[in-house]
Amino acid sequence: MAKSPQGPLPADPEHPKGSLKRVITSSALGQFVEWYDFVIYAYSAAILAKLFFPKEDPVAGTLFVFAGYAVGFLMRPLGGIVFGLLGDRIGRRTVLVIVIVAMGAGTMGIGLLPTYQSVGVLAPVLLVVCRMVQGFSAAGETVGSNAFVAEHAPAGKRGLYTSFTYSFSTLPSVVASLFVLLLTTGLGPETYEAWGWRIAFLIGGPMALVGLYIRSRVDESPVYEAAKAAKATAEAKHVTIEKTSVRQAVIQTLALAALSSLAFYTISGYMVSYLTTGAKLPQSQALLTNGIALLVAVTCFWLGGALSDRFGRKPILFSAIGATIVLYLPAFWLAGLGHMWSALIGQLIIAIIFGLYWGAFGITVIELFPTRNRVSGAMISYNIAYTVFGGTAPLLATWLIARTGVLVAPGIYMMVVAIIVFILVRNLPETSRSNLLHSDDRAPVSSGAAGATE
Repeated sequence: MAKSPQGPLPADPEHPKGSLKRVITSSALGQFVEWYDFVIYAYSAAILAKLFFPKEDPVAGTLFVFAGYAVGFLMRPLGGIVFGLLGDRIGRRTVLVIVIVAMGAGTMGIGLLPTYQSVGVLAPVLLVVCRMVQGFSAAGETVGSNAFVAEHAPAGKRGLYTSFTYSFSTLPSVVASLFVLLLTTGLGPETYEAWGWRIAFLIGGPMALVGLYIRSRVDESPVYEAAKAAKATAEAKHVTIEKTSVRQAVIQTLALAALSSLAFYTISGYMVSYLTTGAKLPQSQALLTNGIALLVAVTCFWLGGALSDRFGRKPILFSAIGATIVLYLPAFWLAGLGHMWSALIGQLIIAIIFGLYWGAFGITVIELFPTRNRVSGAMISYNIAYTVFGGTAPLLATWLIARTGVLVAPGIYMMVVAIIVFILVRNLPETSRSNLLHSDDRAPVSSGAAGATE
């Protein structure tokens, strides 16, 4: 057994099963609400471009909307710093309550905004402000929820439980695409443009209130409480607790999150636009095939998490990275052929690869950091990567195709990123059997104490 100089580590604290079920339910539903509010903007890009920007140049309007999409991501590093530090200082649960309220307010705000025709340039300015609120709050959701679940879960099922709740960040993309499809076909183009599009944003408020109610009824993470108590004990005894370096964890999280974010926001934030404008696929077919692919990705989340519990995080992550290098470009080419079935097959290949990747990724970046700076370290790194790579994915993909004339240019970009990520994480430690209470999370214990090892 690996021991620290002060003795073996204590086992991860656990809550009763009933408490764990409430935590999983609250985190899953909270992630769904949070990310529905965030992604509905992307699925409404066409109507937002038409109503909030001048009509003279439709292409420019679309680019401006995607630029607004990216602006939301510019707030994520700031949100990551604020919510990350708060999560480690005042607790995971309190931060998760704050972020869901902020996201609901930003989303409802978009649904209530006047259009360009009514107030001119003030309309896109207000749209960007609401998008910034969304981006700021979104920074605290995924890492906060994943850490909350992981710190409640038994060690042998951390990957499965975390991947299950994490998958609910993808389901909103499915619901949003189908909901927009339902609104556009059910109301008709004229009614949808007049006021129907607002429905998709306005329901974000009530959903946030439901999430708020659920999250206010769960207990704080037992691992966080144990680390907090250990710190207080050590400070009272004037003990200096050893500090491990988190620099390597930060670099590895940045790299893993770069690939994760680029894939997620390509398939959920850009793919429908790519299929309709680049591949000339009817919008209904683009939305349908994208929704099916994302549903498959959700099930692969769970499989990836469960497999990472059984075989380790590294085999799943590295297999998915290798598959990206080999298969992503052919899959992207298939999706762009302009036929419904080729679009579906191409997206399914991407969804399976990254569903497995996300299933192992979500828990890995939590396990890399000690409890005392887990949320801040993982959240700041995660959100920087998601800003640089995820936030620019739709805009950069549109620009690459326009600049090169090559429809699969975004696929080439993804392959290059995957190769770089593989190089950066080749020495990734295996964390599936690790104790979430790292050596620098605890007060000294006697050498004869029973416990788990890292």
